[in-house]
Amino acid sequence: MNLKDKLLGTLEKYVNHLEGLSDAQASQKPTPGKWSAKEILGHLIDSACNNHRRFVIAQQMDNLVFDGYDQEHWVAAQHYQSASWQDLIKLWKQYNDHIARIIDLIPPEILGKKHQLHNMQMVAWKTIPENEPVTLHYFIDDYINHMEHHLKQILGLSKY
Repeated sequence: MNLKDKLLGTLEKYVNHLEGLSDAQASQKPTPGKWSAKEILGHLIDSACNNHRRFVIAQQMDNLVFDGYDQEHWVAAQHYQSASWQDLIKLWKQYNDHIARIIDLIPPEILGKKHQLHNMQMVAWKTIPENEPVTLHYFIDDYINHMEHHLKQILGLSKY
């Protein structure tokens, strides 16, 4: 399965479940200090924002070295907990539909190019040691796997 189809399949697999949660359910925190479904989805929106930029600029770079971001600060600063659950779902879905379109347009030789210089040991969900080469394909796949990990978290939260 290509990356675009994997991303779109992930969206399709989870969007109906997300839409089935009420705003109150999505606002519940499993324990103090843990993110609610709203905050987890907000984190996925932030991930989309940061990775959208990375996927675009990677196409003109000779390395895969990217800025990181403080995910706790991003979630807190944007007050996802007080946002409309349905609005968050729409934004997350539309942002990722756009990213899927971008992914589909990346030439295979750019997706598969091995980069010795990268910081996947810092910015990837499943890190790669800095002495091992990595591809943009890997990084995009990692983005999708990270997303699915958090979507499964939301599924687990909604069982309570």
